[in-house]
Amino acid sequence: MIISIAQAQLYFLVFTRIMATIIHVPVLGGQGIPNQVRIGLGLLLAAVLIPWQPLSADVQSLSLLAFTIAIAKEIIIGTLAGFAADMVFGAAQIAAETMGLGSGFSSGRVFNPTFSESTSAFDQVFIMVAMMVFLLINGHHGFLLGLQRSFEILPVNGEIPFNSMEALLRTFAELVGTGVRIALPVMAALFLTDLALGLLARVAPQVQVFFLGLPLKVGVSLFAMGLLFMVIFPTLSNLYQSIGERMLYLLEN
Repeated sequence: MIISIAQAQLYFLVFTRIMATIIHVPVLGGQGIPNQVRIGLGLLLAAVLIPWQPLSADVQSLSLLAFTIAIAKEIIIGTLAGFAADMVFGAAQIAAETMGLGSGFSSGRVFNPTFSESTSAFDQVFIMVAMMVFLLINGHHGFLLGLQRSFEILPVNGEIPFNSMEALLRTFAELVGTGVRIALPVMAALFLTDLALGLLARVAPQVQVFFLGLPLKVGVSLFAMGLLFMVIFPTLSNLYQSIGERMLYLLEN
């Protein structure tokens, strides 16, 4: 079978959009994934998600300038879709950071290659469990379906969407609010712990509240996080299952 230049350009444009999208998803193409794996996954998805339909012989290939512009378009579209998916994981990251502020773990931070930034041990435990929930409920299936539908809504080398900032701001605000709501139970438990320690310091000044409070808050935060997962599992499930819809919502608006 002879592959024309136009066919190869079409495949490369599909591959470009897919790569620009999956690099924002920590589980599939995050910084912790080797480049060889990411490129191989992109090539495989480009062959699977878009049916291989040979172009007719009269289809002309794109010029160098037009092909460069088409690549830039696909990068922008893939970045928008990937950003919508990344904000879903950002909600879990915001929740982890918010809970970790008063837990006592924030003083010891280590580099997390998943998000390319330093996080505490508490944050990493929460994020790893959240990632396992994503895989457990087949959230990656929803992401791949959303990625495949993006080619139906916005064909290859089509017009760039994003007519206004309203959809982006609404999605961002909603996911930030979701992250804060997830963290509220642990924040409430830590607030009550601080309140109890403050009352103890007033009643019994001889007690070294500072040295007592640090291990106590560590234990309370871990215990509260363990109970939290039983409560927020439906919230995380709904959040991850809507990842494809959020990608398409941002592209359509």
